[in-house]
Amino acid sequence: MSASQQYIDLYRTHADTICSHSSGIMNSRRAGALDLLMSTPLPRRGDEGYARFSIDDAFAPDYGINLTRAPYEADDSLAFTCLIPKVSSLMATVINDSLRLSSNLRRSIPDGVTVCTLAEASERMPEIVEKFYGRIARQTPQVALNTLLAQEGLFIHVAKGVNLNRPLQITNLLATDTDFMAVRRVLVVMEENSAAEILVCDHTRNPEKKYLVSQVIEMHLAAGASLAWYDLEESSENTTRISSLYATQDSGSNLTVNNNTLTGGSTRNEFDIASEGDSTSTELSGMVIASGHQITDNSTLVTHSGRHSSSHQLFKYVVDDEASGAFEGLIRVMEGAEFTEALQTNRNLLASQGAKMHTQPQLLINCDEVKCSHGATTGQLDAAALFYMRQRGIPAEEARTMLMQAFMSDVIETVKLEGLRDRLRYLVEKRFSGRRVLCAECPAHTTTDTVEGGDA
Repeated sequence: MSASQQYIDLYRTHADTICSHSSGIMNSRRAGALDLLMSTPLPRRGDEGYARFSIDDAFAPDYGINLTRAPYEADDSLAFTCLIPKVSSLMATVINDSLRLSSNLRRSIPDGVTVCTLAEASERMPEIVEKFYGRIARQTPQVALNTLLAQEGLFIHVAKGVNLNRPLQITNLLATDTDFMAVRRVLVVMEENSAAEILVCDHTRNPEKKYLVSQVIEMHLAAGASLAWYDLEESSENTTRISSLYATQDSGSNLTVNNNTLTGGSTRNEFDIASEGDSTSTELSGMVIASGHQITDNSTLVTHSGRHSSSHQLFKYVVDDEASGAFEGLIRVMEGAEFTEALQTNRNLLASQGAKMHTQPQLLINCDEVKCSHGATTGQLDAAALFYMRQRGIPAEEARTMLMQAFMSDVIETVKLEGLRDRLRYLVEKRFSGRRVLCAECPAHTTTDTVEGGDA
């Protein structure tokens, strides 16, 4: 039996239960998702665009799923948070795939900003959810599987002209006593001339358990909107994460996406950004530190349809031990998108003989009057620089760590949030020095602030 078939059978058996804990709008998308999943297999390693990662293999194990939305025990997981120095944020927590809002967020969220479950948003803002839910994401088999099983979800809406002047921080925490699959669905809608910064942190509370995260994020930026989305993964070696981020940009909007994989098991991140309006700006960056037998695969597609738009991509990997990495990126400039400026860069360091890296940058240009470039390099640490540092009394391991830190510095500098930049520098330093110091292990990882269940 194929991996997708077990979920098709699961849905057919429990469709009434799944739908009863969701909303009419979300349920209306399931029939199309089921049809696609039945006709199109999940991608496997070796398929086009999947040099290192098999979606089919990732979904093959028999994970538990919380179809009945049974409440999780109120243990200290509900008080878990990531405190970023010098960053005063509004906090929410997603325990496995259930939203919990802090009392601080409920008290402090400004007028014009909505954070709730997608199921609740379908009742409060049905026109917006109907317009965008399932309409932005490209219907791949993995997206269809997520659409088939998603129930609560997360909805973030910033009204026209509203500036969320404090970052919104979402902590995704895997915390069960059994092997578990979390089905996470996110919809972010930024109305005209709105602005927000959102920080998402992924952590695993029980590293000995096996977890699978199926995550689909849909974003829409209306004219003049500005959104910075920072994603930090620090999960366990037994965690598999499949995340697909889709965004559409109207004229004059600005989107920053920064994705960092510091620890994990197997990770596949897909970014598909449609720059549809004129004079848009897109910054897409990420760094990967992979060791052990870790697999990390990033795939990007940035499509320019409007005039005078710009996009800049920067992804860097340090791959050690027997780990493997992959980066495939495509810049696509459509006919009529004159004066587009699109740049893509991928740089990789192999820190051991067993490390492997696959890279494939691509351009597809369908009009004149554009400025586009792409490039990729894969190599090892600079032997001359190591020798120079050793000659000045710096121990070999320290010199090696310093060079790898310096290699990642320009990705960290793309983060506009000062406190997060400082925290990333600290985490990268500890990661390269061989210490697995995670946000989750920070002495301040719990808070006395009350965390409440969602309203749906």
